[in-house]
Amino acid sequence: MDYVIVGNGVSAIGAIEGIRQIDRDGSILVISDEAVPTYGRPLISYYLSDKIKFDTLPFRPEEFYERNRVEMRLGSRVLSVDTEAKLLTLDCGDTVSYGKLLLATGGTPVRPPLPGIDGPGVHNFTTVAHAEILKELVDRVKKVVVIGAGLIALKAAEGFAEKGVDVTIVVRSRIMRTYFDETAGEMIVDHLEKNGIRFLQGTGTKEIVRYEDGSIRGVETDRGLVDADVVIVAAGVRPNMGLAAAANLATGKGIRVDDYMATSNPDIFAAGDVAEAKDLLTGEYTVRPIWPNAYTQGRYAGLNMAGSDSPYTGGLSMNSITYYGLPTISVGETNVEGKDGYETAIHLDRDNAVYRKLIFKGDVLAGCILIGSIDAAGFYTSFIKNGFKLDEEAKARLMEGDPSPALWPDEFIEAMMNNP
Repeated sequence: MDYVIVGNGVSAIGAIEGIRQIDRDGSILVISDEAVPTYGRPLISYYLSDKIKFDTLPFRPEEFYERNRVEMRLGSRVLSVDTEAKLLTLDCGDTVSYGKLLLATGGTPVRPPLPGIDGPGVHNFTTVAHAEILKELVDRVKKVVVIGAGLIALKAAEGFAEKGVDVTIVVRSRIMRTYFDETAGEMIVDHLEKNGIRFLQGTGTKEIVRYEDGSIRGVETDRGLVDADVVIVAAGVRPNMGLAAAANLATGKGIRVDDYMATSNPDIFAAGDVAEAKDLLTGEYTVRPIWPNAYTQGRYAGLNMAGSDSPYTGGLSMNSITYYGLPTISVGETNVEGKDGYETAIHLDRDNAVYRKLIFKGDVLAGCILIGSIDAAGFYTSFIKNGFKLDEEAKARLMEGDPSPALWPDEFIEAMMNNP
């Protein structure tokens, strides 16, 4: 079997490992428009701020590709997929045949329709190539405005602030609203402001203002002009579905896949930030653009491309990041205000920057937010992921911050003991 993977994120790594678990002999080709093998995208802010070197970025060593006999075509873009002939056409004019194809094409940064956005001085921050460009600028600029409210915006801001640059984040509503509630968001903002990052939350962006020579003057907001030498646009990422749509594959918010990560064409699979896949807790099919889900989806795609019959159990909404030494974690359903059937338990210690919010749905733990004190995060996650039933005593212990494995069902513990 000839396997072709389009894309070079962590889902490609998962797919390679999944394929090789079943098929040791089939050829594997990875095609990527990036110039380097798979790397840790969450690390690029540390690379920008010189905390880590380039050679620490790769997600797997070079020997990984040699050991798994993977051919790489880097710096190559796939222009089209011919599903009848099972051929890909590349930007260089070459064609590549496939037996099974994985589309792991990730996402494209959203470019809001702002006056002045086109031209020099406006950048994205999702790839190592973006980080390389910004590394050339970071020691020469004095003021940066970051437009956006998500993880990319915050990490871009941190990367510049670590180099002593004056950074302002302009947020239309509030930060990280997908993962954190208002209290958690406030605590993160307070912590980042203490470390020199300025926030304008609840602030709309009107225009990127330029001087007559085209250089950046600043960002016009509904609270006035914010001076800047450089603007980072981190207004979200849109699944890169162009190839799938042109090939007439079923799409929604992402490329639609079944429980085996197959698209509407049985020889084509999708995984990662581009895939509209099953959610573990809700059973709905949605896009969950986070690294653990991308890897796992890729692995299941690889297994099933190679002939396994392994259903993907579903992704889990999860975010874990540390901001200037403040650890934060969000797992499962965390924004349930106004929804019926949920109960929340909160522990808040602002003086020590500690916050714990547990969200129960009936007799199961459906989500948690942890700020500051995260030692028990893995145990809370186990309750959420496995849907363990909780009586009132067990609920109380979780609320008190004691998610002890002693509360796991006996049959689960026995299964773990028998399958180490």
